[in-house]
Amino acid sequence: MMIAYTRAPGTGETNLLLTRLAERLAERDVKLCGTVQADVECASFGRCEMDVRVLPEGPVIRISQSLGKESEGCRLDPAALEQSVALTEARLADGADLMIVNKFGKQEAEAGKGFRNAMAEALGQGIPVIVGVNGANVAALEAFCGGAVEAVAAEEAALLAWAEAVLGQADE
Repeated sequence: MMIAYTRAPGTGETNLLLTRLAERLAERDVKLCGTVQADVECASFGRCEMDVRVLPEGPVIRISQSLGKESEGCRLDPAALEQSVALTEARLADGADLMIVNKFGKQEAEAGKGFRNAMAEALGQGIPVIVGVNGANVAALEAFCGGAVEAVAAEEAALLAWAEAVLGQADE
């Protein structure tokens, strides 16, 4: 199976890393689908707003919702997430060389929703997938992949090398 995950140690670092990876691959004319995340600081609540850019060229969708200053619950807007999934699936149907998913998160891990079906469809078509994940969801990602997922160091060069290797395999 051609699926890998990465996770950088600092808050937001995986998002930045996957965004840079998407930029480098696009420069090499790799046809991408999926999402990358950009967090926008929110001075009023001290927590960031979460936006995803649907690859390759947008749109940008806000996937967080404001629940108020005192809220400690999950701020993910499930409807906005599903909108980004639907757009990704449409782009996947048009063909892609590689899928990048910003995060295998709670929706994918616990609810069986989010990008799970899109990732499975990509893999079924022989399209490699690279996904960001946090420590809490690694086991769920491994279970989803039947253990056939590769961890790649959270370094741009390592991710590029992985992508080039699997894209070379897909061409053969």
